[in-house]
Amino acid sequence: MKWILILLLPIVSFAQTRQTAAQYVEKYKETAQTEMRRYGIPASIKLGQGILESSAGNSDLAREANNHFGIKCKKNWTGPAFYKDDDAKDECFRKYKTVLESYEDHSQFLKNSQRYASLFLLSQDDYKGWAHGLKKAGYATNPQYAQLLIKTIEENRLFQYDTEVIAKPYTPDKQKDKPKEELVEDLPPTSNQEVKLRNNVKYVIAKDGDTPESLSEKFDLIPFQIPKYNDLTDNEYRFKPGEIVYLQPKRNKAKEKSAIVKQGQTIRDISQEYAIKIKSIRKLNKLSESEEVKVGQELRLR
Repeated sequence: MKWILILLLPIVSFAQTRQTAAQYVEKYKETAQTEMRRYGIPASIKLGQGILESSAGNSDLAREANNHFGIKCKKNWTGPAFYKDDDAKDECFRKYKTVLESYEDHSQFLKNSQRYASLFLLSQDDYKGWAHGLKKAGYATNPQYAQLLIKTIEENRLFQYDTEVIAKPYTPDKQKDKPKEELVEDLPPTSNQEVKLRNNVKYVIAKDGDTPESLSEKFDLIPFQIPKYNDLTDNEYRFKPGEIVYLQPKRNKAKEKSAIVKQGQTIRDISQEYAIKIKSIRKLNKLSESEEVKVGQELRLR
């Protein structure tokens, strides 16, 4: 019987390394609730889909690409990709630097698509309506997707996280609600310039002598990218020390609800401060292409 036990040991060891659904929920429940407050997507749906689509964080797609929601590249995706067989052979899936990016992209994927617009008319605690709506809109091909999602939510009591958010909604404080930033831990500093995140967009703080060309070379970017990401028309522009320089496209919405225009600020200044595209600020505030912002004006950012 000893040889049987020896053969079973690797299997038991492997099983112990797999993350359980309960561990997954404990790890990501606060992220799901934050996204619910920002975008209106029930935390139960985020966590339930995360468990289903990533096998509670154990799938190859989750472990190797940080993709927890099975989102494929689609034609508008410009980021890194991960290829695996799915409905067809060698399909393209979105790849993220962090799981947080996956949660954020999932929110924007649903919020910015007309296919899912009707879901945001539902009550935030109507997880069953959301589950059936996702299936109807074509989120997944499995005919039992809605039932599987509801079962996952109820077995793990994920609806309790919706109730907590509804009971204590997000109320922005204009003094405290300022852009948050964090160090990108998986990207080492390059030439003593730390890569940070603001609104999930990578950026660095410019040093004396930095230009779009020098930073493009330093961070392995195509020369036109930094001017484009920072709304510059002159590739010979020299950044001022302390200036924010984005290494990725800014977002269509900010994490902050609004901003008050200060003395001397332009629409580009607001765009740079909150990592939101200028065209999005104009669209959200119904500003024409030539219209500038005014001191004291409150601008919607999402």
